[in-house]
Amino acid sequence: MAQAEVNIGMLGHVDHGKTSITKILTGVWTDTHSEELKRGITIKLGYADAIFRKCEKCEGSDSYTVEEKCPKCGGPAKILRKVSFLDAPGHETLMTTAIAASSIMDGAVLVIAANEPCPQAQTFEHLTILKILGIQKVVVVQNKIDLASREKVRENYNQIREFLSKNGFQNAPIIPFIANYGINCELLIEAIENTIPTPKRDLESSPRMYVARSFDVNKPGADIGGLVGGVVGGSLITGRLKVGDEVELRPGTSAGEKSEVIKPVFARVEVLSTGKERLQEAVPGGLIAIGTKLDPSITKSDGLVGNLLGIAGGLPEVRSEISVAWKLIDRVDIENPPFRQDEPLVISIGTSTSVGFVTKIKKDTMVLKMKRTICAEKGSKLAISRRIGQRWRLAGFGELKD
Repeated sequence: MAQAEVNIGMLGHVDHGKTSITKILTGVWTDTHSEELKRGITIKLGYADAIFRKCEKCEGSDSYTVEEKCPKCGGPAKILRKVSFLDAPGHETLMTTAIAASSIMDGAVLVIAANEPCPQAQTFEHLTILKILGIQKVVVVQNKIDLASREKVRENYNQIREFLSKNGFQNAPIIPFIANYGINCELLIEAIENTIPTPKRDLESSPRMYVARSFDVNKPGADIGGLVGGVVGGSLITGRLKVGDEVELRPGTSAGEKSEVIKPVFARVEVLSTGKERLQEAVPGGLIAIGTKLDPSITKSDGLVGNLLGIAGGLPEVRSEISVAWKLIDRVDIENPPFRQDEPLVISIGTSTSVGFVTKIKKDTMVLKMKRTICAEKGSKLAISRRIGQRWRLAGFGELKD
């Protein structure tokens, strides 16, 4: 099987075990960036695929696995579906990356450590992001249950259940887990299968893809004859994309190193792939990589992240000024007064993140002048962060108007 059917986010507070659990399910350690390895935290959006299977001989939770053979009886395990996991940063200074990841998720696994009180700051913010974007299919992992006493684990469980109920996720299953040993992996797979279905996809509309990563895949010192064009990665929201399609990326990139003029980027789809498998056609569900003949200098180091990709000539207009219908988030941990005239705000929409300055504001609508242009459909949901002290904190949400 080639393409994954569903995108599942791995969210939660920093160091609660998201990347470790992703590795257990997929076999891939998603922290590969040099700074991630040095600091031991997720910085960029990581992703990896898993194939969920079920033994037809065994019964109950023990029948679920990611192995080709059942760990319990050794018999063959039938493929259920292929799943893409998106490992988002938990550190508060990297929340915009987590918001971008949420925009291409169909469901989420929220990881909460049993040896710390719940909710931690980013636990609250990640769950709030899911609420903003309307993602209701959530499985909670109560990780690190081996690092707390039975009484503390039970107390933490009750905190989690109360936290979920207050935020409208009272039906989310909570799976006790020990990531270091893969304990209860089969229970987690079963919960995901029962809670996060593959959504119905819109295959007839024009293709749209949020660019979540972009790369220069050429290695230093490579022979000039072997160089290949830049690669962009993300997940289709609607439609189908085929090898040979002429595509456009908006708002694009700057016209030169010293230029502030942003121009759309045009390219031809030379290669479509998912993981190590090549595709002739891609559809929504799972993450894909698009090989192009673009100059790798514009795709390297995530240079095209935040763009919207679609068929050339068929994308929405690029905006330098946006009108937003907004609401504040009720926060008890920080002061969060109404937004004010001239206040700088970080607007996260799709995989795009940009600072905007409030030029007009009413009770529930405001106009912002954006520092960087954006391309998004009318009605797109967005998250709003404001500067509190020296940090940007999630403060509100809204919808893009005309």
